[in-house]
Amino acid sequence: MNKSSIKKIKPLGFPWETQDPFLFCAYHRDEYPMGNSEMGVNSEELIGRNIGQDFVIKNGWRMYHGSNIPGFPYHPHRGFETITINKEGVVDHSDSLGAAGRFKAGDVQWMTAGKGIQHSEMFPLINEDKGNPLEIFQIWLNLPKVSKMVEPHFKMLWNENIPVINYKDELNRTTSIKVIAGKIDTIDALEPNPDSWAANTNNSVGVYTIKMEAGSNWILPITNSEANRSVFFYKGDTIRLEGKTISSKHIIELEASENIVIQNGNEDAYFLILEGKPIGEPVAQHGPFVMNTQEEIREAMSDYSKTQFGGWPWTEKEVVHARDKGRFALHSNGKEEIKNI
Repeated sequence: MNKSSIKKIKPLGFPWETQDPFLFCAYHRDEYPMGNSEMGVNSEELIGRNIGQDFVIKNGWRMYHGSNIPGFPYHPHRGFETITINKEGVVDHSDSLGAAGRFKAGDVQWMTAGKGIQHSEMFPLINEDKGNPLEIFQIWLNLPKVSKMVEPHFKMLWNENIPVINYKDELNRTTSIKVIAGKIDTIDALEPNPDSWAANTNNSVGVYTIKMEAGSNWILPITNSEANRSVFFYKGDTIRLEGKTISSKHIIELEASENIVIQNGNEDAYFLILEGKPIGEPVAQHGPFVMNTQEEIREAMSDYSKTQFGGWPWTEKEVVHARDKGRFALHSNGKEEIKNI
């Protein structure tokens, strides 16, 4: 009897459980209401919420750590990377290096925290006449010891530049694969950050978002046999995989050294796939600091106490950009990318 390619199936939690080289993945879907004149939530809609620590879905949305505007006011990171994938809505970035940005549906921000950075990620409610739905993933990708203290860096992968594969099966049904990191068949992703574990192609890091049309079939191709591979089936009905029927809101851990046939059920299905060769080093974590030893964690906390990783150059804790500002990225060297579309 052939060995199954399915290693494990388990329900999705919050955040989503990941495998080395990834540290975690948070999925956010919030049906935010109309915004006020400050791109925040009207005060009467904040009644009964645990402001500053609002992670319970009420009326379809959460404030997270925001007080007036939903999101994550400035906070530090050291020793890993964040990959933030925007599927719907608006995210405003600001950091301790003076960099800033706004990104929208389809855009991805890749930030290497390295030796230390503070940043804020706020979700401005730019629509005053209709709702402001938000859907994002934030993935934490670990850095190996040799790269944990590199200079911080961020870049934007703009929606119009990210490769998309539209695969048609034998019944002409479409599976759409967005290649954010790695390679699917002959299609390479955009270049990752220079110090990333993903920058070495031998590490076979892949980050893909997938939409399968109802009734479609698709083969997830073989990759590095040493890689870990997680498929997050977060929206849809059911899929068939190696004779098993799997319902949505499950993680499927798979062998990376096999082609995996996925047969979709009666609804469109949505997936995030994370794969990569493990770093295989000890992980010591304290909140937003991820190092190799507890001593390094203590050093990180001491360094942050002394330097604030460059301080906070912005006047607000919950920084948002002008309502009519389009998609942009202002880098710490003063270079600005503007995407008015």
